[in-house]
Amino acid sequence: MDAWSGWGLLAQTPPQLLPARELMAFTLGTHILLVPLGVALPFITLLMHWRALRTGEPAAWLLARRWSAVMAVQFAVGVVTGTVLSFELGLLWPGLMGRWGDVFGLGFGVEAWAFFLEAILISIYLYGWRRLKPWTHFALGLPLPLVALLGAFGILAANSWMNTPRGFTVGADGDPVGVDVRKAVFTPMFGPEYWHFVVAMFMTAAFVVAGVYAAGLLRGRRDRYHRLGFLVPFTAGAVLTPVQLVLGDFIARSVYHQQPVKFAAMELVWETDTHVPEYIFGVLNEDGSVSGGIKIPSLDSVLAGFTPGTEVTGLTSVPATDRPTTAQATIVHTAFDIMVVLGSLLILLVLWFAWSWWRRRDLPKSRWFLRAAACAGVASLISVEAGWVTTEVGRQPWIVYGHMRVSEAVTDESAATLWAVFGIVVVGYAAVLAAFVAVLLRMRTRWRLEDETTGVRKGGPHGGGEGPEHSIPYGPRPEAPREAADDR
Repeated sequence: MDAWSGWGLLAQTPPQLLPARELMAFTLGTHILLVPLGVALPFITLLMHWRALRTGEPAAWLLARRWSAVMAVQFAVGVVTGTVLSFELGLLWPGLMGRWGDVFGLGFGVEAWAFFLEAILISIYLYGWRRLKPWTHFALGLPLPLVALLGAFGILAANSWMNTPRGFTVGADGDPVGVDVRKAVFTPMFGPEYWHFVVAMFMTAAFVVAGVYAAGLLRGRRDRYHRLGFLVPFTAGAVLTPVQLVLGDFIARSVYHQQPVKFAAMELVWETDTHVPEYIFGVLNEDGSVSGGIKIPSLDSVLAGFTPGTEVTGLTSVPATDRPTTAQATIVHTAFDIMVVLGSLLILLVLWFAWSWWRRRDLPKSRWFLRAAACAGVASLISVEAGWVTTEVGRQPWIVYGHMRVSEAVTDESAATLWAVFGIVVVGYAAVLAAFVAVLLRMRTRWRLEDETTGVRKGGPHGGGEGPEHSIPYGPRPEAPREAADDR
């Protein structure tokens, strides 16, 4: 889980460290793009389902059913990429799992159970369309978001422990003894990491889904189907965005207190001091100076402790072997700034939407709003990637902060073998993602053809007396009418 951290090192010892890092970086960086939909699409689907139950709108029913189909396809792909990550933890980092697995392994067990339960619940929810009473079907879908939160609980418990390890003592042989599972799960960084991550997943999924329909609105498809498909998820994202702003400040302040060296890398603080300036972007040099970027005097101290006199720990407070390199610090700082800048732009977009809705109960008339909304999902995904880069690279050179270095945990397998596996994984992931996109595009095309026939998007009835999407692409096909069967 120390993805992205191989960049900037002049030499790698042992030699297999770089390919192991790059392999983990690629698989984690790819998988995390699917996580928002896996965690939050069930919730967004249930929001639309609830609206359909309350209003009976054909467009709402259609959207809920179609989103549930996308949810199933995404879950299947996410299981594949997530399973690869699970294997890599043991194969690439045997030192980590061998020594520390008894302390923090519970989180991975919880995540595995969450995957198992989610698969069952998704199957029931998909099969329940037209086969269960409407409110019973909806009620059976309600546990899905909770199970998604449980999966996030497991993985974030493990990651937060790696950042702030607790719940054990180190024996004479260097192995952990006296494990306290409760303390190992609920570490100082667990709460800040968990809520920041969960809200980011829900917000990102909401903007990704809304962005699809914003693109449709830009192309002139102003029917109820596209307006509703945009408004419900975008409103959810708009509500969560200011919450995420507060949580982002909370986790940054938690890093300042719990991981001061990581905070120094995030803010390019070289020496411990007060009245520390804030740099927006910029590059850290070997002598501690910062090239480029925008310098704002004393702002970093103000952000850390609300006063210019707040002391901020610098990178030089620990030996060079115990902190990120200058190149790694620059990566952390850049990723952190990208996340903050994109989050600030999303806040402005939300304020634009809120102002228009408050004044006219309608979307902003400007096409620039729709263009920005169509890009909001991509911006959110980039922010998620940047957040994980900040978390993982900022912990370097530790895989278990203060207890085990990354070089001590890596496998003994040869570098050549790991590079070969890396190539195979890249090809495999490319094939899986290409198939995923192809399936989604095929579903979109089929749905568009169906709508042209039934007239659902034009505000018509359910299409000649049948409900939307009569030939459901999952579960048994509807039985033929008895008269038709007798004719055969």
